[in-house]
Amino acid sequence: MEQDFQCRSCGAKRGSQIIDLGLQPLANNLLSQDDIDSEEPRFPLRVSVCEECWLLQITDLVPPVDLFSDYLYYSSFSDAMLQHAREASHRYIDEFVLNSKSLVVEIASNDGYMLKNFAEASVGCLGIEPAANVAGVAAKAGIETLVEFFGEKLALRLVKEGRCADLVLANNVFAHAPEINDFVAGISKILKPEGCAVLEFPYALDFIENTEFDTIYHEHVYYLGATPLLPLFESHGMDVFRMERIPIHGGSLRIFACPRGGRAKEASVEVILDQESAAGMNSLDYFKGFADRAEKIRTDLNGLLGELGAAGATVAAYGAAAKGATLLNYCQPPPGSIDFIADRSHFKQGRLSPGLHLPIVPAEELASRRPDYCLLLAWNFVDEIMAQQQSYRDAGGQFILPIPEVIIV
Repeated sequence: MEQDFQCRSCGAKRGSQIIDLGLQPLANNLLSQDDIDSEEPRFPLRVSVCEECWLLQITDLVPPVDLFSDYLYYSSFSDAMLQHAREASHRYIDEFVLNSKSLVVEIASNDGYMLKNFAEASVGCLGIEPAANVAGVAAKAGIETLVEFFGEKLALRLVKEGRCADLVLANNVFAHAPEINDFVAGISKILKPEGCAVLEFPYALDFIENTEFDTIYHEHVYYLGATPLLPLFESHGMDVFRMERIPIHGGSLRIFACPRGGRAKEASVEVILDQESAAGMNSLDYFKGFADRAEKIRTDLNGLLGELGAAGATVAAYGAAAKGATLLNYCQPPPGSIDFIADRSHFKQGRLSPGLHLPIVPAEELASRRPDYCLLLAWNFVDEIMAQQQSYRDAGGQFILPIPEVIIV
C-alpha cells in the first residue's frame, strides 16, 4: 500500500503504485532554440490505483496553469479527429433535437474543431478553453470561446447569466481535470433538467490491456473506467445512462449522463461494468505486470534502434505528440539514433521535443529526406498517417510501431 495516498475522487487513503516513469518533462512543452541553455523542468510521473473505487490516477500534480496556458495541440491537424467530431456532432443534433434555441457547451473546446459543426447547423454553442492561443483560433473562426478552466464556479456563473446547456460535451478533457468532483459538479449545475452530457476519454481497460504507458503524462491525471465513474456521478445527482466503447485514441469510452431520473439506464452500462468485472479491474492483481510490460517495450525498442544504428540505417520519428514525449523520455533511446520528428502542425514545426530536444520538421520532410525507418509516435492515428505517407512507404520507408509491442510494418 502506498503511503500518503488519497484518492481525488472518493477520498479513500488505500492506494497502490502501478508504474513509475521517472522524472519527465512536460509532454507538450515544446522548446525553441532559445530555450536550449535553460534548465528544463522535470517532474515525477507515477500512476497509482485507489483500492476503494479503483480509479487510476497520477500521484504528482503539476499546476494546470503550467500545462494549459500556452498549448500547442490543435485538434484540426488530424483528419481522423475532424471526421470523428463531424460524425458525433451530426448524431447529437439529431438525437437530442438541437436547434437555434438550444445551447451546446463544450469543455476544452480546443480550436473549435467540433463546435464548428453545430455552428454550421445553426445550433447555439459556447466553447470553454483555458489555452488562450488555441481559443483565439476558435474565436477567429466565429466560435464564441471563454478562456477559462471549467468547474462549478464557472457553471454557476453561466447559469446566473441564463446560459444553461441542453448538451455538454467533454472530449479528451475529463482525464485532465485534477479536481474531478468540481468538474462533475459543474456539469450537473449547468445542465438543463432535460439536458445530457457526453464525455469521451481514453479507456482504462484498453490502456492496461495494450500497455499504453505512453498515454501517461502530467496532463492526464486520470485513466478512467466505468467502475469508479458511476458512483462519482451519482454523488453529484447524475445518472450515467449509456456507455459506448469507441476505437479512437487507441480505445476510448464514451459515456452519456443526465440529471438523476432524467433517462432510463440502458443495457450498455451493465455490459461495460460486467466486462470490467470479468477482466478483474476491481482487484489489485489486474494491474500487476503493467510496469514489467512497459519495461519490455523499452528494452525491445532500444535494442532495435541500436541494431539499426549499428547496421548504418537511418531513423526518424513521426508525430510530436505528448505520448511520444513520454515514450522517448522513458525509453531514452541510444544517442543519435533518431534524426528528427516530422509533424503536420505548423505550430510545432521549428521547435524541439521535450527532453531529447529532437528537431520537429514539416511532415513532407519524411518523404524528401527518406530515412530508412520511422518510429510512429502517434500510433493511435496509424491508418491516417500511413495513408498520408504512402510516397515514403513506396520509396522503401518502413514504420516502427511501439505499442502494444515493438514491430516493423
